[in-house]
Amino acid sequence: MNTNKVVLITGASSGIGAATATALAGAGHHVVLAARRTDLLTGVADAITASGGSASTRALDVTDAAAVRAAVDAVVADHGRLDVIVNNAGVMPLSRMDALLVEQWDRMVEVNVKGLLHGIAAALPHFQAQGGGHFVTVASIGAHEVVPTSAVYSATKFAAWAITEGLRQELEPSIRVTTVSPGVVESELADHITDPTAREAMRTYRRNTLPADTIARAIAYAVGEPAGVDVNEIIVRPAAQRP
Repeated sequence: MNTNKVVLITGASSGIGAATATALAGAGHHVVLAARRTDLLTGVADAITASGGSASTRALDVTDAAAVRAAVDAVVADHGRLDVIVNNAGVMPLSRMDALLVEQWDRMVEVNVKGLLHGIAAALPHFQAQGGGHFVTVASIGAHEVVPTSAVYSATKFAAWAITEGLRQELEPSIRVTTVSPGVVESELADHITDPTAREAMRTYRRNTLPADTIARAIAYAVGEPAGVDVNEIIVRPAAQRP
């Protein structure tokens, strides 16, 4: 496994982001944890360093393009390079379309789509200048299917998949690109659903879940492969999740 990479992870304060930071630090990489909730970031980073890993934190709202650019530039200034960016930040306030929760639709577009684009735009010039790098997008099984209440969320995650796949096709082979699409994972995402129909549907849908470190291991696998190996897409879901 290639070690000693510098990795920036968005949405790293909990769930998949925190688990990924822990897994990658355990594999010998330096992880920069970025999110809005700095108190939680500090707790994750402290646990990593207490276990012998290398971690730092940065407050970041991915909807702010200038802030994302500044965060990436700061990582490069501090460490001389950025090897991997894990665009993980996301929100999932599911609802029926006729609930007309327009502000929540807008929030999903801002975080799930524009936040990803901001990460790509910030990291790509550095990857091109240094002759290599790795984009990892955390999408969702929602990129591959639509169910009632998931229309807008699935649209944003299909967009994330499409953007990342287009990026992969356009870039030189020295820059690797991976999309990871989790199925149902233990996380806070469902806690932010306000639509009663969607909340009820989630109780059934989330009967079988994966721990976040399952997805972290998939990301660590893709990151740890040799430079000539491009793991393009991974779908990970509970065996009991049909479809």
